[in-house]
Formats: sequence, C-alpha cells, structure tokens
Amino acid sequence: MLPLRTRIFAFLQERLVKAPLNAEEMIALRAQREGLRTGPVTALLFGRPADVEVKETYVDGRRFAIYTPPGVGEDAPVVINYHGGGWCLGTPEQSAWVSSHVAAGTGSIVVAPSYRLAPEHPFPAAVEDAWSALEWVAKNASDLGGDPSRIAVMGDSAGGNLAAVVSLMARDAGGPSVRAQVLIYPAVEMYEKFPSEAANANGPVLTSTQMSTFGHLYMGSRYGDESWQASPLRAPSHADLPPAHIITALHDPIRDHGTRYAEVLRAAGTPVSLVDYDTAFHGFMSLPGVAPAAREALAGIVEFLRDVDRGNSVSGH
Repeated sequence: MLPLRTRIFAFLQERLVKAPLNAEEMIALRAQREGLRTGPVTALLFGRPADVEVKETYVDGRRFAIYTPPGVGEDAPVVINYHGGGWCLGTPEQSAWVSSHVAAGTGSIVVAPSYRLAPEHPFPAAVEDAWSALEWVAKNASDLGGDPSRIAVMGDSAGGNLAAVVSLMARDAGGPSVRAQVLIYPAVEMYEKFPSEAANANGPVLTSTQMSTFGHLYMGSRYGDESWQASPLRAPSHADLPPAHIITALHDPIRDHGTRYAEVLRAAGTPVSLVDYDTAFHGFMSLPGVAPAAREALAGIVEFLRDVDRGNSVSGH
C-alpha cells in the first residue's frame, strides 16, 4: 500500500491539477508546474537540495545546470542527469534534489541539461539535444574539473529514455565514453502496453491516458515510427553497453518498462542492478517529501556510481 502522505498527495493532485489532453493544455501545464515547484511548499514536496555549488551555462540556447560538490579538484567523475516530464514538461530544477545529492554523495560533477520539448519540438529533437549534451560534456569535462573518461548518464522517466538512448548511440558511434547508466523508471517502449499499465492505469502522477497523450505529442507526425531512438527496448542489440542501475516503482504504469529493459540488457551480457520499490509511484524521486522510498533509492544510486567508479562489478537483484 502507498504511504499515507503519498495517498494524500495523490488525492490533492487529482483534484487540483487537470491532466492535459492536447498540445495547448500541455503547454499551459508547464507554467502551473513551475509555479508549484517554486511556491511555499517547495521544500515539503521536492526536498532540500544538498549544499553544493550550482552554476548555469548556455549551450546553443539550451540551459545547463551544473552541480559541483565542495573540494572537487581535477578529474572528478561526471554525471549527466536528464529530467523527466514525458518529453513535454520539466526543467533541470525539478531534479535538483537528486542532482545535488548525487553530486555531494559521489563527489561527481552533475550536469543537468535542458532539452527542447514537445509538442513544439517533437521527436527526435529531445534525442538530438541529449546527444549534444553528452558531446558537450565530453569535450568540456576538463574545464568543469571533470574527467571525460568517467562520464555516467542518468535520467528519470522520459529522461531515463534519453539516458538509455544516448548510451546506445555512444556505443554505436565509438564514443563519447559512457561508464554507467542510471535509469529511473525509464520509458523504453513507445507503443506496446505491458501488464503494469493496466494494473496502475490510474496511478498517482502518471495514468495510462496521460502516457498516450505524452506519446502522441512527443512523436507528432512520426507516431507509429518504431525507431529505437524513441523506443530503446527495440534496439537490435543491447550488448557492449555500460553497466545499468534501473529503478522501478510498484505503483507505476511503466514499471514493466524497467523490468523488460533489465531483461534485454542482461540477456545481452550487460551488467544490471534492478531495484523495485513497493511503496513508490511514478515520479517519486522528484518528490522525496511525499515518497519515503526516495531517500533509500538515492542511497542506492550513490552506491552504484561509487562501485562503478571503483571498478567493482554490478550485482544483480
């Protein structure tokens, strides 16, 4: 069962936030969400960021938030964190709690890039921007105090999709080098409906209807396109990819996306740790104030990245 605070949050959200059903409503929702994120209940819902330095830079008109922990010298690990939001919503700041605490907990420089959003910029705009962000970080890691050979990618939901996609693209292109991928309830299949979607069709934060809206707006005129850059589960090969840490939530309609992706990675010989949180829901890592499991999941991410950085093998779950 979901914790009481989670059930209260879900009850209020269902009554206060109208689910967008078209492009105009999706765009309008962005301002409403940002107002909530910067309002008086911010810390209660979204958690307090860790005490790290936060800077901004702009790359080709896209804003990057850069989280640097105290005492970083040279050659620090670097983590690129792609935000979620169904490829239609979100900003780097909605993941500030995770980005800052991963930076503090691992001694990594965390780069959180923005990317173009649908419906104004449909697929593959987000993929192009995610790839450009990886290339930029690899080229400029040394200037940030980081090591270009120690880059990991991370993302939640749509951001998990982008992290998985750029890991595949980097393998196929022979670089940049990606040493690990952290996929937080990733969306890895654009069309097929798995059992978790029916089981959690009206779950908190994300419903089956909303999944369809996001998919149609993201793919736009290319809806139906089976490209693996939209659905990384469909990639012809999942071999020779960096070790993955995949987080799923029991009360999430896309829970099975994470478990299916773990299966194909393992079948191809890619090391995977898969952790399911039975009191959690879609989006819980951005809402530590209403999701007690978020702190446990954060600790697991930090442990995974530390292990990879030390050259330890990834243990399966």
